[in-house]
Formats: sequence, C-alpha cells, structure tokens
Amino acid sequence: MGFEIEASHHEVAPGQHEIDFKYSDALKHCDDIQTFKLVVKTIARKHGLHATFMPKPLFGVNGSGMHSNMSLFKDGKNSFYDPSGELELSETAYQFIAGIIKHATNFTAVTNPTINSYKRLVPGYEAPCYVAWSGLNRSPLIRVPSSRGLSTRVEVRSVDPAANPYLAMSVMLAAGLDGIKNKMEAPTAVDRNIYVMDKEEREENGVQDLPATLYNAVELLKKDEIIVEALGEHLFEHFVEAKEIEWDMFRTQVHPWEREQYLQTY
Repeated sequence: MGFEIEASHHEVAPGQHEIDFKYSDALKHCDDIQTFKLVVKTIARKHGLHATFMPKPLFGVNGSGMHSNMSLFKDGKNSFYDPSGELELSETAYQFIAGIIKHATNFTAVTNPTINSYKRLVPGYEAPCYVAWSGLNRSPLIRVPSSRGLSTRVEVRSVDPAANPYLAMSVMLAAGLDGIKNKMEAPTAVDRNIYVMDKEEREENGVQDLPATLYNAVELLKKDEIIVEALGEHLFEHFVEAKEIEWDMFRTQVHPWEREQYLQTY
C-alpha cells in the first residue's frame, strides 16, 4: 500500500498490538496513519471482530499509545545527531526537547483529545504522566532512543491513537521549533523511575504533571499562543468548542460507577 512497517508484535494488554512504521516525512506519515486505521478496522470487521484505537478500552491493563518519533533533516543530514555532543545529540536536538517540554502540558488537549485519553495517562501502566526527558528510562514523557546517526530521534510517548495525527504532529513540531528558534535550554535528564518519586521529589527535579482531565488540558491549550497559532484560528475555535461540549456531556452524565458506589450507601 505504499508504506513500510518496520516491526509488529503483541503488546502487554490482551489483544493489544504494536505496529512500528518506518520513518517518512510528517504529512505522508499522517496520511499513512489514517489509512492504516481504516484498513485495520475494515479487515477486523470482515472477520467478525472490532479493532479499536481507543486509548484505554479496559480498566486495569495498559492503554494504547501512539508514540511519535521525530527528527529534523537538513541537506540529507539528521540535525539531531552530533557525534561530539553529550549523548551524541546536537544543540538543535536539546533545544527541540526543551520546546516540547515547555509546551507539553499545553498541547496535550490535541495529542490526547478525548475524555478516555486521561484514563490512560495514570501511573503504573507504562504511559507517561510527567513532563521530563531521558535517554535511559521509559517513565518520562520524552525518550531518546539509543539509535544514532540517521536514526537519532526524539520520542514523545504521551500521544494516543484517538488524536488527529495532522493536528498532533503540527503542535509537537511547533513546540520543538519554538525551542530551536528561542534557543531554549533543555532541563537535566531524569534518569530514574519517576513513578516511584513523590510529589516533592518531582518538584525538586522540575518535573511537571500532565493535565489529569480533558477540561484541564483544554484550559491550558487556550493560554499557549504558539500552539494556538499552529492550529490556526478556525481549527482552534472549533476544536475548543467541540471539546467543551464533550466535557460538559461527560460531567453532567451519571455513570454506572457512581450508582455502584453510592446508590445503596446513601
């Protein structure tokens, strides 16, 4: 179908699979993601099954992410690679990481756009909840995989497959480029398990929490001029309106969990 899969394997949760796309340019990648999701759902339906890209379909097991690996190329060379740099990363790579970290909480509404998205972003299920970076562990939001040379890249692990890939890639790219444009300095890497840190330790290490709900995420989105500009006025206004309606419908609904907890107790 014109795009290449580097690897695929069963993941941790029941019926869960990881599919790794070979890198390509951003727009083609977004086209491929949309095509892939449609084809997978269609083939599953033909076999009497349902394939879902819902971020957290099952309680108590890992949710599904859409880890996004990014690198910038100039004149055929990877701008993130510097064999003489710390961790063999260039100054550009560190600035890009700094931009992602600065804007991460504010672009989360776009990369994690449903009520259900925030059921995945909780401790204990391999999904990142905290804004930090590392080249050595998988608990932070940003991981730098060990490959170097042309494969040097930055992986943002919070994104989920409910996201519109065109919007998600746009806001992450805008965040990283803002870091480069303003020569931002990346914070110190957090090379230990953030999940075992308490709130005080996280604050000492400069680790922010990702928004806990869609409502909080949308409120943060509204305040970030760089991310709003990346979306454009038309998209931004309609996106926020749709998400506020979605949150209000959820907020005013009485859910089965509430009846189970409170109906007989009170």
